[in-house]
Amino acid sequence: MKNIDLTGQLICHGDEEIAVVIEFLPRHVELTHDEPGCISFAVNQTDDPRVWDVAECFRNPDAFHSHQARVKASAWGRAKAGIQRSYPVTGL
Repeated sequence: MKNIDLTGQLICHGDEEIAVVIEFLPRHVELTHDEPGCISFAVNQTDDPRVWDVAECFRNPDAFHSHQARVKASAWGRAKAGIQRSYPVTGL
């Protein structure tokens, strides 16, 4: 079965959104690494402090969809809901 990859950017539009990412992201990364089927997961701030590069890889569609469901119900999911995201998913 083919891996599911997501790459792109999380784009903040001000200091408040940057603060949300800084506050909630570390726990989100930790929880994601612990998920079954997570091959790799990284979110890194770029030279532009408003932009974060996102790279995720999950073993299969079920693992990816489980991750998406967990995120939607999480504190991170609620906190980042208004922050612009630009990342296509491949492999689905």
